[in-house]
Amino acid sequence: MTKAHIAVIAAVISSALAQNSGRPAGSDRARLIGAWHLVSIAGPDGKPVSAVPKGMLIYTGDGHMSVQLMYPASASAVSNKYVRNGYEASFGSYDINQSRHMVTHHVEGANTGDLLVGKDLPRIYQFTENGRMTIRSARADEHWSVTWEHY
Repeated sequence: MTKAHIAVIAAVISSALAQNSGRPAGSDRARLIGAWHLVSIAGPDGKPVSAVPKGMLIYTGDGHMSVQLMYPASASAVSNKYVRNGYEASFGSYDINQSRHMVTHHVEGANTGDLLVGKDLPRIYQFTENGRMTIRSARADEHWSVTWEHY
């Protein structure tokens, strides 16, 4: 077997291992694309929220996004600019600034109406070693974070 054959085999094995490691390769934009389920959420105090909602976050390859969170019945009265009666939903487009690790959601529709519609929501993202992604607000007055995992 020649050195060239060994190099090709090593490259194929390395590629296969990368694909099966749970850590997508490529640009941050490529890593964002797909459907994510909510793993955990931390409140403004940095502590995990006790009533963890079910959630899904979707980024499409053509620049669209959608997020939905449904809090359990015990927290159904939760309401703020993102959540109404225990349910959060918004959709729109997004763009990404890879050098700043920032994705900005451009909200076109939300269940909280004018509180979010037309707003740009900058988010800091971080990919973890185990294939998860943590997103937090880029605003200094918001201190929550949400951890997501690809389906």
